[in-house]
Amino acid sequence: MSGSRITALGHYQPARVLTNEDLASMVDTSDAWITSRVGIRTRHIAGSDEPVDELAAHAAAKALAAAGRTPDEIDLVLVATSTAIDRSPNMAARVAARLGMPGPAVMDVNVVCAGFTHALATADHAVRADGAHRVLVVGADKMSDVTDWTDRTTCVLVGDGAGAAVVEAAAPGTESGIGPVLWGSVPEMGNAVRIEGTPPRFAQEGQSVYRWATTRLPAFARRACEKAGLTPADLAAVVLHQANLRIVEPLARRIGAVNAVVARDVVDSGNTSAASIPLAFSKLVEQGAVSAGDPVLLFGFGGNLSYAGQVVRCP
Repeated sequence: MSGSRITALGHYQPARVLTNEDLASMVDTSDAWITSRVGIRTRHIAGSDEPVDELAAHAAAKALAAAGRTPDEIDLVLVATSTAIDRSPNMAARVAARLGMPGPAVMDVNVVCAGFTHALATADHAVRADGAHRVLVVGADKMSDVTDWTDRTTCVLVGDGAGAAVVEAAAPGTESGIGPVLWGSVPEMGNAVRIEGTPPRFAQEGQSVYRWATTRLPAFARRACEKAGLTPADLAAVVLHQANLRIVEPLARRIGAVNAVVARDVVDSGNTSAASIPLAFSKLVEQGAVSAGDPVLLFGFGGNLSYAGQVVRCP
């Protein structure tokens, strides 16, 4: 069995930016109300001609280019998403087709906001079991498609985008770059975050999620660090699901990551569900906020209520 590592990242967001002032002209809200409650100032919104797989393919192409890999070198594509409208072809197959891949295994992973960290763990397991050698892992969601734009409690939260990672087998004799996953769920809270109905609409019990995340999640995150043989103080960065700035900042403090850069992409991008972690991580790398080899905690949580996290080494 061989460990795996992330060799490159990429991200993509649609060109249209929706500000808090724009939302104030649509629903009864204000910039002050939104920033004081969730910390979001802007979000990117895809057009009707920009489907989820297009967002995913753009991010994936950037990750492949950064890794110096061509599409034909990928043997498994995993796309984490909860906003795919069609059942088949799935998003992974559509991304593979857009990129001209000759015949990878293709699979979607629907764990909503924890989707990317679940998919990353699946990629790591596939490599360790010799089921794949190079994996493209994408988190992509078009939350604007499942949002009620007359509901001020949810429409102020969401954004669209995608982030991607190339995962490869670690060289023999070298340390694995993806630590053991800590994952699970809270079935009795499964209705706390929902995308359901016809047409499907996003809804959540915001206070319930906030209480659970700020009280229960820090211990899970510390356990993910322990599984990687590290303490929170060893972390160079923490990339949590970008749900709400009022969740992200207290969580980082309670985890004990006193020396870490904390991703705050939610301010500019809103809640992009499965895209939020790879999107924020890719930006930290692009900005030079973290260096190659740095230990970074990724932790997703949300729908079902599911959670998953692992410590990875920065590409």
